[in-house]
Amino acid sequence: MKRYKTYYKRNLPHYQPPGHTFFVTYRLDGSLPIEVIKKLKAEREKALKEISCYINIKVRKEKYKAYQSQYFSKFDKLLDNSSYGPKWLKEDPVGQIVKDALHYYDVNTYNLICYTIMPNHVHQVFTPIVGRISDSTNDGKAESRNGVDVDRISDSTIPEVEEVDFQIEFRII
Repeated sequence: MKRYKTYYKRNLPHYQPPGHTFFVTYRLDGSLPIEVIKKLKAEREKALKEISCYINIKVRKEKYKAYQSQYFSKFDKLLDNSSYGPKWLKEDPVGQIVKDALHYYDVNTYNLICYTIMPNHVHQVFTPIVGRISDSTNDGKAESRNGVDVDRISDSTIPEVEEVDFQIEFRII
């Protein structure tokens, strides 16, 4: 088992205190045009740079929290209204596999509180039991990919589930 990390950084800083409940969104690879993703990333970098200029830590945290909420809403609306990219999660075999994977890891890896499977992305609320949050979501994503019958999917391509890296991955509730 991997050692639980309260804080780590990849493209974004990840703060995940033990025992907390998290809200995670991940999406199908290709669910938004790359130009849209690049624009969102540039906007995010600009906003975070502006927020980092606040000297008062309390104000900086408030600005960051408000920005995260605004950014998540914007990104979620783009996914909800997107006519671009794959919609495999609404197809019966794939959506069911994702649902089964979410429930498979419930109790052993995390306590699943609720989830929503949209045509091109998934929202999940859970409390991790062991390992890092990314382990909790990666287990379910790997299980989902492993169970997909590629012959039943258009373009014969397994949907590559991409965790939202530069979007909001989770919020402490």
